[in-house]
Amino acid sequence: MKSKKMIIATMVFGMAITGSAGVYAGTNMQKISAYLNHSIGFKVNGAAYTPVDGNGKTLSPITYNDTTYLPVRALADALKVPVTFNASTNQVILGSGTTTPTPDNGSAITLAAVQYSAAQKEEITKAFAAYQGFETAYAPAQMISGDAFQKVVGGDDGVSFLFNKMRVNVSPRDYSYDYDGTTVKLSNGTEAKWYTPSDTAMLTFALADRFVTISSPDKSLSKAQMEKVAVSVAKLNK
Repeated sequence: MKSKKMIIATMVFGMAITGSAGVYAGTNMQKISAYLNHSIGFKVNGAAYTPVDGNGKTLSPITYNDTTYLPVRALADALKVPVTFNASTNQVILGSGTTTPTPDNGSAITLAAVQYSAAQKEEITKAFAAYQGFETAYAPAQMISGDAFQKVVGGDDGVSFLFNKMRVNVSPRDYSYDYDGTTVKLSNGTEAKWYTPSDTAMLTFALADRFVTISSPDKSLSKAQMEKVAVSVAKLNK
């Protein structure tokens, strides 16, 4: 028999919840029923546990089409595990641990423009100017929706753009050369290489006289998401 942790770790419900009262209209019940397809069952000892919301109000299960539905947050409380909602994938996730990456489906990926401030553009320009023969500033123009730009950092191996969910390095050197990997073609026709020098997958491709490497240190982005961002790297628009 699976332990609670194993059960929770493998459950991802593709349904959104609003509020915590667990009250849904009949049409919503039909949508939820379609997700579960009556293939997952739970038993909660009502005598030992009565679910309540944050205000102490009792959460009542709802019966629709001969099926009883327990509010997801109530279930999470009963099993003593956290419940989170991933807006980008429209998923309710029970349990903690490593976040399941977004499926590699390019058509479902949403991008957002990176809005660099005047001060940030100045810092980016200075970072590239420190390298002789490498002064032209390049930067990612887009990021995955929900991500945020933190700062630009210059180092021995080029200029790095640090985001909450990814790292973009622009360097005069190709650090992927010494590693085996998989060649992919980006949406703009550019050939890129996926390789894993440690435990983090990296995507490197040539751009003009330099090489761009994209990775997600916290592994929250899928390969498809990073490939989508890759084609936005271009000369900095001043």
